[in-house]
Amino acid sequence: MGKVLVVDDSLSVRKVVEKALESRGLQVLAAASGSEAIAMIDRDQPDVVICDVILPDKDGYQICQYVRTHPALGSTPVLLISGVDNGTVQARAAEVRSNEVMFKPFGVEDLVRRIDKLLAGRPNGGKQPTSAAPAPTTPVPVAPAPVAASTPMAESPLATASAPAPISLAPSEPSLKQRLQALADTPGVRFVVLADREGFLIETAGELAPDADEVAGALASCLAEASDGIGRELGQGPLVGTILEYEAGTLLLHGVGASALLAVLVGDQGALGKVRYYVRKAVPELVRAL
Repeated sequence: MGKVLVVDDSLSVRKVVEKALESRGLQVLAAASGSEAIAMIDRDQPDVVICDVILPDKDGYQICQYVRTHPALGSTPVLLISGVDNGTVQARAAEVRSNEVMFKPFGVEDLVRRIDKLLAGRPNGGKQPTSAAPAPTTPVPVAPAPVAASTPMAESPLATASAPAPISLAPSEPSLKQRLQALADTPGVRFVVLADREGFLIETAGELAPDADEVAGALASCLAEASDGIGRELGQGPLVGTILEYEAGTLLLHGVGASALLAVLVGDQGALGKVRYYVRKAVPELVRAL
């Protein structure tokens, strides 16, 4: 199992990346500061480091430089993340010899592809399949267990009694994807995008055109930042939601707690009122799911 260290002071970014990488069977470590990252690098020796350029104490360039000068981990791949796309960032990244640079906002799928590539190309990358190979041997001795239960009649009720417990746990709490899909399935809705306040995509659902999710996330981030400032100046507090009407549809933007934004594209104007109701109803559930 590959081990990836994610370094970002944004909790929402760390959670999004963690969810995406764990779904690929990777072990994910998380750090919120440069000093915490250095301690984890020394202790846990990750296979890949993902690091934001801007951190509270150190910057991503310093973390990358630390990895490059580490006596045991000098060849460990480092992917830097920046909210600013310019020549200076790229020059600094090249100077400290980072393997990749990604600019916010970006899609989770793109990030996962790059991490897969870095894991495959690292010096010990060839060992990865070997470590995963013993996994199939684990269930083999477990499989015959039900045969033993059929011999003594007294054990049969125990097996039956234990069955409901795991079944009752599964449907108790819908996943974030399922909650968004329920919104996307509302008549009149084309797609739903959940992004953090920096425009970083958390999850999507519905029929999305190419790059529509990233555009919606970036738009929500820009509008929320500007509208929050206006709200403070007028003494009205932070933005709760807004509606953008276009020729072919309506985009609903709604805050989800302090860290996320929900964008819902409605194609049927007649369904707008009902969709707004469902969005407001879903927001507390989304906050709990984040």
